Amino acid sequence: MSDLKSAFEAAVASTQDLTQRPDNQTLLKLYALYKQATEGDNASTKPGFSDLVGRAKWDAWAALKGTSADDAMQRYIDLVGTLE
Repeated sequence: MSDLKSAFEAAVASTQDLTQRPDNQTLLKLYALYKQATEGDNASTKPGFSDLVGRAKWDAWAALKGTSADDAMQRYIDLVGTLE
């Protein structure tokens, strides 16, 4: 396992130990970066207007289209580092 992947998995695990819940924008960034790092570009169907949370998540993930998994992992690690 690469050092980056190990650091990413450690960062994912450390989010469970945060003392304060991040704001919604930060949570969306974490979600989008995680999805981009683990699944790649968003190929799912866009949720309808009535699903506000699902649509916000979809939009955040879709905004990262073309970002490499390694770049998404590093950005996730960096973001979690600011929360600790």
